[in-house]
Amino acid sequence: MSKLSRRNFLVTASAAAAGTLLFHGCSSPTGSSTEEVESVLTGEDAPEVTTAKLGFIALTDSAPLIIAQEKGFFAKYGMPDVEVIKQASWGTTRDNLVLGNQGGGIDGAHILTPMPYLMTLGTVTDNRPLPMYILGRLNTNGQGIQLANTYRNLAVGVDSSPLKEPFAQARSGGTDVRCAMTFPGGTHDLWIRYWLAAGGINPDTEVSVITVPPPQMVANVKVGNMDAFCVGEPWPLQTVNQDVGYGALTTGELWKDHPEKAFAMRADWVDQNPKAAQALLMAVQEAQVWCDESENKEEMCQILSRRQWFNVPYEDIIDRSIGEFDFGVRTLSSTDLMQKYWIDDASYPFKSHDLWFLTENIRWGYIPADTNTQELVDRVNREDLWQEAAKAIGQDAAIPSSPSRGVETFFDGVTFDPENPRGYLDRLTIKKA
Repeated sequence: MSKLSRRNFLVTASAAAAGTLLFHGCSSPTGSSTEEVESVLTGEDAPEVTTAKLGFIALTDSAPLIIAQEKGFFAKYGMPDVEVIKQASWGTTRDNLVLGNQGGGIDGAHILTPMPYLMTLGTVTDNRPLPMYILGRLNTNGQGIQLANTYRNLAVGVDSSPLKEPFAQARSGGTDVRCAMTFPGGTHDLWIRYWLAAGGINPDTEVSVITVPPPQMVANVKVGNMDAFCVGEPWPLQTVNQDVGYGALTTGELWKDHPEKAFAMRADWVDQNPKAAQALLMAVQEAQVWCDESENKEEMCQILSRRQWFNVPYEDIIDRSIGEFDFGVRTLSSTDLMQKYWIDDASYPFKSHDLWFLTENIRWGYIPADTNTQELVDRVNREDLWQEAAKAIGQDAAIPSSPSRGVETFFDGVTFDPENPRGYLDRLTIKKA
């Protein structure tokens, strides 16, 4: 267990177990607790409000929000009226954040890490900036790149270069080669672009990169609407289980322990309700600890499979959640590459990681090359709030010594030094910027 003291871990785990006893079997059809529980935050520490509306998409990296609801952690920290609301797509999540709670939308969300930056800049909000804060990371690893059965004989893996010739042949024959992701400039877009470019395939000129909401990925590949796609679990495993495609890789193979989703909120909501924001973050952190306990994996997947959450078979979730990967053409067993919520600093919002996402958004022309990325990261990334919440739940030992995880190394040997983002960009051969 990286940076997680045994004593503090036991304290938090015991609290999680207590939450299980109090709330198990006491959930309403919407997944919220029907029992009143006395908050551990009282007096001057009590949240300013008891409610918040948080969006999620049916992906396993939303588990901390769902578990915080199901296990009563929100109520434990004085927020019993939190609503965790399913969103149809990342575009819907964005639109509801723009509306805000007062406009019938949401206050915060399980979200692709680059999105709060793109919203703060106004890039994806009709040039009307919406200031956002990232309060924490929700997970590392856990996404997949899948291919249609058309390419099954190639058994493509982490090296995408075997696809270059068949993609070129398809295009010369008048067939559009479509590679799907979930939101322009989002994590899935960046993973599939990086993977294609590393194999010598230009994602801007040699394929069509299209946007498809996560829950619609399997249906679209089933009817031949796309050749490849990148999305989070459980949809990669469902693709294999339904035999409509195969897996090229799990994204931890591209970049081990890569950052993925974030827990983000409207900046104005956090500024107006700082104690409530900390309470939410404490609940989410405690849920992350719970999610990473091996004895809780089965229950977590059973909860996620329920109709009000994912509405998918438990069998489409469990294997990848315990590090068992059947790609249809090969298998892999690795708890090191599985999705992580807390261990190995999975929850910490390293500023160096956000800097990489912004650098990649510059690479593909989503944001201007002269964007002051460091200033933007310092404005959006609220690692200070994460640290305060961690201390409040007894997880001081989980706080890293630096806002940077240092130099990162990708599967193709390329390195990213957060002290020199421009040098990284200059070394890449396929790019717009």
